[in-house]
Amino acid sequence: MSLLVVGLSHRSAPVSVLERASLSAGAQLKLLQDTVAAEPAVEAAVLATCNRIELYADVDKFHAGVAELSTLLAQHSGVVLEELTPYLYVHYEDRAVHHLFSVACGLDSMVVGEGQILGQIKDSLARAQDLHTAGRLLNDLFQQALRVGKRAHSETGIDRAGQSLVTFGLEQLSAGAEVQQWARGKRALVIGAGSMSSLAAATLARAGVAEIVVANRTFERAERLAEILSEGDDTDVLARAVPMDSVPGELTRADVAVSCTGATGLVLTADAVVASVEGRTGAPAVEDAAVADTAVREAGETPLPGAGSAADENCPLDLSSVSSVPSGFSVMGEAAVAGMDAATLEQHGAWAAGGTAVDRTRETGRSGPEADSELIGALAATATRVGRIPERRRPEPVVEVPRPEPVLFLLDLAMPRDVDAAVHRLAGVRLVDIESLADASADAPMAADVDMVRRIVADEVAAFGAAQRAAHITPTVVALRSMAADVVAGEIARLEGRLPGLDDKHRAEITQTVKRVVDKLLHAPTVRVKQLAAEPGGAGYADALRTLFDLDQETVASVSRAENSTTEKNRGPA
Repeated sequence: MSLLVVGLSHRSAPVSVLERASLSAGAQLKLLQDTVAAEPAVEAAVLATCNRIELYADVDKFHAGVAELSTLLAQHSGVVLEELTPYLYVHYEDRAVHHLFSVACGLDSMVVGEGQILGQIKDSLARAQDLHTAGRLLNDLFQQALRVGKRAHSETGIDRAGQSLVTFGLEQLSAGAEVQQWARGKRALVIGAGSMSSLAAATLARAGVAEIVVANRTFERAERLAEILSEGDDTDVLARAVPMDSVPGELTRADVAVSCTGATGLVLTADAVVASVEGRTGAPAVEDAAVADTAVREAGETPLPGAGSAADENCPLDLSSVSSVPSGFSVMGEAAVAGMDAATLEQHGAWAAGGTAVDRTRETGRSGPEADSELIGALAATATRVGRIPERRRPEPVVEVPRPEPVLFLLDLAMPRDVDAAVHRLAGVRLVDIESLADASADAPMAADVDMVRRIVADEVAAFGAAQRAAHITPTVVALRSMAADVVAGEIARLEGRLPGLDDKHRAEITQTVKRVVDKLLHAPTVRVKQLAAEPGGAGYADALRTLFDLDQETVASVSRAENSTTEKNRGPA
């Protein structure tokens, strides 16, 4: 069996695809069940966060496993396989281990070094254990990933390389100001009561907000979170719970709102945000584009004509062919006439100069180089008359319209999104969502501690691989020792038949001597074979041992099943 992971994340797929492919809690459970029911897989675990969906499995066939896991991801995410495939990545065996350990350390997170992923990995393991889809391999893998992640955070300064997604989001909302200074005295609305929302509420409370209102579909969970916040020793924030239908009214009062729910549709539409801003300010909320257009008109500037505008009605050109001209440039410029033949060029020149378009080819009855020469000459005469040659226009000065100071700050940490993306265009509102966080974190500085964490990951991957390879041969060694014990027992029984008068003291001494001989003979080869098996490429030593000692394959398999059963009983989160 071999470890395989198939998934997609913010590194491989755009946010729009991640939104559509997100898995509900029920879909994750069904995916696990269907994966272990599929032929190539015997174990499965799903790691689903706001910016990644990964399916881990222990498979016996690589290509069949990739095909099956990809198909199952598509089926349960609702995104057709053909559309999902370009964004999927595959990791196998040691590369799969390396990937999960990197994820656990925060190296693969949107915000490098964030620690929340450890809780999500722990939840993923617990889910697989509850459904009995995690066997020996995935139990060992995920528990070791948790230990590696904790080691990275305790032995290095990876926390300094980045913050949790919540902290990073609040820093983006504050636009460079100190979060505590920005948040002090503000009223906050937290929509949702899950782990991410709870973290956001606690972070806001520590940052010094005056009030936190928690809204959740299950009111009891909102009450529980509000009670925890109110009773916290390190804050004195006022917290209260409200039902979800109170969100519109509370949004009117709030200065900052954080939303992270499991809803499949929008929680805050653009209309709802507009209504809340208008209810707070008493003035209509407008889109930035409308504000800019108004300012341009008030400044006496005339926007440049674009393709399809009324100013272009009599142009002899097919303007649809030049619709890709950059905004801010007129189709009357050289970008529109590049590559035209001389006849069309003259028509365009005459039109641009306010003249009448003519068909010179039809007038002269000629075509070819001579006609082109005459037409170019005519165009030159036109240029002389009007004093210019049509050329690309520079973008005319546009009055800079300062964006109004936000009266409402929105942080959307949900996937799929809770807040309508159209809110980005509203004046008086600052929205930070997963997509904008991805853009902002792309330029985040990488700390030197990241290199230390990478070395830790590399060492841990090598150690895990060696341990797994050594564990792979253990059932064979146990079966060998069991066979040796049976041989000893058989020979002692035969001795008793030949020497029936042997007293108990001598029988015990002989038995112990034979056992010591057998143990000494087996000690060196079994220890050495475990060492060799732990090295890369050592998987074949188990087969060699079975062949040399003629061990029954079913006996080895029964030992392995017994060990797996013991592991299942003794398992527990790291």
